[in-house]
Amino acid sequence: MPMFAQVGEHRNDFSVGFNGGIAMSNVGFMPEVPQNWHNGITGGFTLRYTCEKYFNSICAIVSEVNFVQAGWKEKILTPEDEPVINAVTGQPEEYQRDITYLQVPVFARMGWGRERQGLQFFVQAGPQIGFFLNEKTKMNFPWDSRTPVYVDGSGRTSSVVAQDTMSVQRKIDYGISAGAGLELSLKHVGHFMLEGRYYYGLGDIFKNSKRDYFGRSNLNVITVKLTYLFDITRTKNSKIK
Repeated sequence: MPMFAQVGEHRNDFSVGFNGGIAMSNVGFMPEVPQNWHNGITGGFTLRYTCEKYFNSICAIVSEVNFVQAGWKEKILTPEDEPVINAVTGQPEEYQRDITYLQVPVFARMGWGRERQGLQFFVQAGPQIGFFLNEKTKMNFPWDSRTPVYVDGSGRTSSVVAQDTMSVQRKIDYGISAGAGLELSLKHVGHFMLEGRYYYGLGDIFKNSKRDYFGRSNLNVITVKLTYLFDITRTKNSKIK
């Protein structure tokens, strides 16, 4: 009797392309630092190898090499939730740190729908590593004249300001990333994808021993991006839709 070792349908599709989008991030400080979302951009290259269709699930491995602007933007408010006005400049105090990384995620991907012509829904998840490139501080007030937390409870709501003068101490970041999206495939044109993704950093940007100020300082990033891929190799099978 004939026997088959593989249940799924084999695929040998390799696609490459590029991606770009926006990255909204903050840093999980402990002690806590009040923050708004930091807005940056992201872009890079994408590689995808589709290896199998298992029942209705299209299985693939995806990797990217991206430049990402992450960081944090502080929410400097009074106890009445009003902006803190600096005594020297007369302007609301603003502080933002931009941190640029070269990030390399590797995903296991599952898709459902059309492969060659039409729409497909997909989810993907996997580890990610980031390499620190540079950082830039944006502040509109002299550091020595910053508004403190006064004894009577006025001024800033948060007394945690150590992060403002600290440079990134750990140059390698790592964590878990996961996302979902839609892919539109067009014959002889390529694949267009819209995806939402969340990254949770397992490492910290500052040292976190008992002697250090912060016990935690991990990155959190929400990304919305567009990706275009074109096929380098395609499985020869006229039944693939």
